[in-house]
Amino acid sequence: MNNNQKDRFQTVWKQLTRFFQSEKTHKNARVTYQVIWNLTLILIIVGILGFSFAGGVGAGYFAALVNDEPVRSKEDLQKDIYNYEETSEVYFADEVYLGKLKSDLEREEVSIDKVSEHLKNAVIATEDEYFYEHDGVVPKAILRAVYQEFSNATVQSGGSTLTQQLIKNQVLTNEVSFERKAKEILLALRVEKFFEKEEILETYLNVSTLGRNSSGRNIAGVESAAEGIFGVEAKDLTLPQSAFIAGLPQSPFGYTPYTQKGKLKENQEPGINRMKTVLKRMYSNGYITKAEYDKANAYDITKDFIGKTEMPSEKYPWLTYEIEKRSIEILSVSLAKEDGYEEKDLKNDDLKAQYLALADRKLRQNGYKVYTTIDKKIYDKMQEVTKNYPNYGYDKAGEPVEAGAILIENKTGKIISFVGGRDFKREQTNHATTSLRSNGSTMKPLVIYGPGIELGKISPGSVSANVPISIPTGGKPWSPGNYGGGSYTGVSTAREALKNSYNIPAALFYKKIINLSPASYLEKMGFSTVTKGDYSNLAVSLGAMEKGVTVEENVNAFGTFANSGEFIDAYMIDKIVSKDGKVIYQHKVKPVEVFSPQAAYLTLDMMRDVVNSGTAASVRNRLAFSSDWAGKTGTSQNYWDAWFVATNPNVSFGTWLGYDTPKSLQGTYNGLEYNKRNMYYWADLINAAYKVDPKLIDPDKRFEMPGGIVSRSFCGVSGLLPSSSCQKAGLVKSDLFIAKYAPSRADDSFIDGQYVSVGSKRYAALPQTPGEFTSGGFMLNPDSFADIGLRYVIDPGSVIPGAEKPGNVVGATAKLNDNGKAPDPLSITISNDKITWGLHHEGDVVGYRVYKDGKKVASINAGESLVYKVGSGGSYYVTAVDIVGKESAPSQHVESGAKKTSSKEDSTKNKDDRGKDKIGNEVKKTDSKEENGPDKNTDTDKQPEKDIQPEKETETDKEKEPVQDKDQNKENTDKEIQETDKDQGTVNDQEQETDKAGEEEE
Repeated sequence: MNNNQKDRFQTVWKQLTRFFQSEKTHKNARVTYQVIWNLTLILIIVGILGFSFAGGVGAGYFAALVNDEPVRSKEDLQKDIYNYEETSEVYFADEVYLGKLKSDLEREEVSIDKVSEHLKNAVIATEDEYFYEHDGVVPKAILRAVYQEFSNATVQSGGSTLTQQLIKNQVLTNEVSFERKAKEILLALRVEKFFEKEEILETYLNVSTLGRNSSGRNIAGVESAAEGIFGVEAKDLTLPQSAFIAGLPQSPFGYTPYTQKGKLKENQEPGINRMKTVLKRMYSNGYITKAEYDKANAYDITKDFIGKTEMPSEKYPWLTYEIEKRSIEILSVSLAKEDGYEEKDLKNDDLKAQYLALADRKLRQNGYKVYTTIDKKIYDKMQEVTKNYPNYGYDKAGEPVEAGAILIENKTGKIISFVGGRDFKREQTNHATTSLRSNGSTMKPLVIYGPGIELGKISPGSVSANVPISIPTGGKPWSPGNYGGGSYTGVSTAREALKNSYNIPAALFYKKIINLSPASYLEKMGFSTVTKGDYSNLAVSLGAMEKGVTVEENVNAFGTFANSGEFIDAYMIDKIVSKDGKVIYQHKVKPVEVFSPQAAYLTLDMMRDVVNSGTAASVRNRLAFSSDWAGKTGTSQNYWDAWFVATNPNVSFGTWLGYDTPKSLQGTYNGLEYNKRNMYYWADLINAAYKVDPKLIDPDKRFEMPGGIVSRSFCGVSGLLPSSSCQKAGLVKSDLFIAKYAPSRADDSFIDGQYVSVGSKRYAALPQTPGEFTSGGFMLNPDSFADIGLRYVIDPGSVIPGAEKPGNVVGATAKLNDNGKAPDPLSITISNDKITWGLHHEGDVVGYRVYKDGKKVASINAGESLVYKVGSGGSYYVTAVDIVGKESAPSQHVESGAKKTSSKEDSTKNKDDRGKDKIGNEVKKTDSKEENGPDKNTDTDKQPEKDIQPEKETETDKEKEPVQDKDQNKENTDKEIQETDKDQGTVNDQEQETDKAGEEEE
């Protein structure tokens, strides 16, 4: 610095010093300071006041937004947060998992300790990185969200924590508003106050909506997602799988790999890209290492997606729907009782509908566990047999033959297995549990023999007529017939009638007890469709109920006999457990006493004969095991339904075949008639069950006879103690009786008498009948036969038919009437020293006299061979003698030694006479071959199949119950009245609906 510069600096410094030291400067400075200070204070005060005002306004606004939100307690919040739908699960017997019941949203709850650590970390890293640090809300996130809202920013980052999301999903709604957001913040703070972080996270993991599973069903909760997308449990999820699931909540149906039909989407990029975003955030937040990130990021997650899986309702449709239906019914009763109603109140249709709807909703949303009695292995085997069985029969009018079957454990009532039908996609009706059909002759043990024995009105040795009958009903008479219009044995015991399924004895036995309300026994045995009309309808004895019966109820009733007379209702739902482990329903067995042990055993013993040598004998050679079976076959009217039901000491099992729209099953298919096709189906099913559980299906024990049963001999035509006359006639039989009902009165069915024979028939002789044509023997006393239904028999003399006549026995009412004139002359022939002639065309002729040279040399009765051997030389002729002794004029004379002495005209006349002799005053021939062969011990099932003629079956495989058309039966009756000998092949087992009305007790 030079001297000039120094001088100038000093001059300026002196001037400044004088300025700040002057009084004037000091005065101005003081004024300025005061102004600045005051302005600063004012600004500070204004700032404070403004901030306070803004905060007050904000707080007031927030308070106004949550003004109507109640202050919730911990209990209230807990109830709301944990109130989410959970799918109910169903189980086979022995807690074998079946699947989930159908619902709008499938969810399975899982505890936090059973969730993969990868999944928990992935959710936190993606949805709430400060989860373990905040108290329910993150202020800066909220301010950011508010700023973005007011500034209408294009990027909306959101500000919800996991806690807030939980509140939004479980307590509030998805409404977009400041009010909902304010309530969400308030409730989130309270939730954080009351609950631990792990509790909050666990609930979030269970409520999150996560798209669809491999069945196409909507899912929620990580357990359902893990199982439905990857086929693993949540605890076993890998890192890539966890990342994929954690990314789903942002767009569940955009990222889900499955369509609504359960098929994999063609484009999986959205879900995969979201998975990679989750992995990146996990790495950024330190949950995984760089190596783990790189490996997971490169992983092909699509190979972990499971293919389409069937829902239980798809794999087990009949079973699933049956479980749902029964569970809903059970829950509806339980819910009604909780509200103070009784079960009987649910008979009100409106009230019942209300509780059924409520039960349905709860079953699908409350996460119940439903345990059933169904054995999975047996059930699967029976469905397989049903699918592959080759002998159902022909389709008719586009409908196949349908099938139904059910297997029930006797002592408990457990339904072990059933067959609902052949193809659920074609027909959804459950033919085992809901389809109502006529049960044909399987009804006989239930409503005739069981009740009749219990009431002391019938025993296995009880006797009834087994010939055409007509029972007055107040309208058109009821005339049931036997199968094929035949099998008339004159009389039949109850045992024989049940074994061979004779309808006529069954109808007469039922007539004896109908005033004692045998239909009430059906109701005791669980028949739910018995009507008032069924109590008075005689045709119920042959299965013609007004509404019909299900396979389940029919089979269930047979178990009553196996249970020593106690009915135990069948059931499928064993117990229902709530999601918190509380048993809300447990089945309890409630036996109902129906029959005495004695009556039950005698009915069983009779049904043993059905299986051993009766109408079900053909089933024996089809079985893979031997068991003490007792059962009954059945065919309904017009061959619409085929049944076989049998029981052993452990189980009862029955099958049904028929068309959904009733059509005849009659006719052979693969060489088998309809009833045999059904019995073979029965055998194949029970064999399949036996292979799975031999001890259940084939018990070591047999039915044991209780005390109070005795064996007694009786007369086979009356059921009474045998008299000496009955013994001499060879009609003594023996059977079992309840001791107190054993016969105590001696038989008086026989009286001494004389009879004549005409062909194969026998008739009572008249006082005028020539003794040379009569034989001595025992006559059946008609006065003692009222108890076997003689009053309803069209031809009382037919109760002892020709083929069955033992010894010299004839019905006293079987008489020939004199036609009022002498018989016409005969035409005879001679050949090889034998004179022959035909049976006289007039029905009252009882014998023939042979004359030689005008002198009687022989008397031949009309029941013998009409031949006379002549001696050497002489002239012969023959006369006819009628029932009152009138004799015809001589025939033409023939000479001994002539090869043939008769004209062509005589020969023709003789031929005509033989034809006419088949008409006349005789009853219908009843000793023709019977379709059942009741007295033959043959078993056609032992013959090669090529020898079996299913359309004309023997006792071993012929079912005799189809109901015959009443007009056709009347035609048969008219033919009987006309006393023709022609065998009529009409259908019997007259169980038709048209006979239901007007059948009243006389």
